Order: sequence, then structure tokens, then C-alpha cells
Amino acid sequence: MENYKNKLGSLADKLRNEPAKTPIQEVHPVKELPVDKEEAQLNTWIPKRLLKRMRTYGVDQDLSLKDINILALTYFLDAKSPENEG
Repeated sequence: MENYKNKLGSLADKLRNEPAKTPIQEVHPVKELPVDKEEAQLNTWIPKRLLKRMRTYGVDQDLSLKDINILALTYFLDAKSPENEG
């Protein structure tokens, strides 16, 4: 028990005599990731059968679901635009 009290006392003396070492915080600038502002996210629910058809078509034509969606929406909107209805 005396050994413990001596160690504790020496620790208290050490804390009193030595100044506290305050860690210095380093500030680093935030790295900005390049963002493609030409794209936006589209999230829709579609029937499972249609999704399966899209996947099959994508495998057959070597197209991603994103590419198929872009093509389908472009064709649809081009067909419905007032320019093509005249």
C-alpha cells in the first residue's frame, strides 16, 4: 500500500511541476470532389417485369440500365414534343 501511495504522490508532484501538453489541432482544407453538374438523379418505381425486360435488353445490347433509361426517355419525349406533331 505504501508503494501505491508513493507512486500516486510522485504522479501528483509530476502533474504539478510539468505544464500540461495541449495537443495542437491541425486544420486541413476540405478536398472537393469533382461533381458532374450535367446529370441529376432519377429514382422511380417500375413493375418488376419491365425491369427484368430492361436488364435482358441491356445484356443483349451491352447497355447499362442508365443508358436504357436515357434512350427511352429521349425517344419518348422527342415523340411527344410539339415540334414533331406538325
